[in-house]
Amino acid sequence: MTTIGFIGTGNLGLPIARNLLAAGHKLKIYNRTDGKAQSLIDLGAIRVAKAVETAEPGQIVFTVLSDDAVLEELTLKDEEFARRLGKDGIHVSISTISPDTARRIANQHGQFGASYVASPVFARPEAAAARKGSVCISGPASAKDRVRPLLAQSIGDAIFDFGEETGAANVVKLAGNFMIGAAIEAMAEAFTFAEKNGVTRQAIAGMLTQTLFACPIYQNYSKMIAADQYDQAVGFTMPLGLKDVNLVLQTANGSRQPMPFANIVHDRLLAGLAKNRHAWDWTGLARGVSEDAGL
Repeated sequence: MTTIGFIGTGNLGLPIARNLLAAGHKLKIYNRTDGKAQSLIDLGAIRVAKAVETAEPGQIVFTVLSDDAVLEELTLKDEEFARRLGKDGIHVSISTISPDTARRIANQHGQFGASYVASPVFARPEAAAARKGSVCISGPASAKDRVRPLLAQSIGDAIFDFGEETGAANVVKLAGNFMIGAAIEAMAEAFTFAEKNGVTRQAIAGMLTQTLFACPIYQNYSKMIAADQYDQAVGFTMPLGLKDVNLVLQTANGSRQPMPFANIVHDRLLAGLAKNRHAWDWTGLARGVSEDAGL
């Protein structure tokens, strides 16, 4: 049995933490909103008063935090977290963040003998709960060897190693999220095109997702786009989608790569938030396509 620190029990963190408990591990958890962690406390997790208290010398801490700023607040702005992890401690970051932020945190941790493993996840909450997520990892080989069994127990066996360069896994995660956003835009345009020309959204979605696009992203997201309903099965909100697309564009600018499709997805999400759709799933960017077509 391993004692693991765990910070962040939101929509994605909660099922990951629950799976670790189910696998027999002890958890010390922290979440800014106490109520979100109560179900884990009921299962035997130990609540701590401060985030840094989840870290102990040589142990492993998972963080599932919303953005770069929150993760920087825990790490780069205060060395106590890295100091408490100390030699052989490992920080497993599930967050989707800038590759540059991951590199800076890894460098800081290394000053205290701790390791940082970037481990962003492709999974909606229900997929994580069923251990059907996909994990991208990068960082020191020895640290990855220690955390790989925990990732398999908590998220799933689909673990893809992108080497020891810390930011690599985050590059892959951002690329993947960009492709999902582009797929949502493509489906929205195609389904709206069909509707404007006498074919129902459900009919075209049913055919295409069983044939040319028979893969989980198209099959799962097409249901919401075909139904034009985005505020019910919310797994990933529009503000988080915009945050990730901003990171894509920021990273692309740094490497001098134009990404015109990313700018389209960015503007769809920004327009949605301007219309107060903060609580919608990010698939809701598709509503903008319908509105532009007068539907």
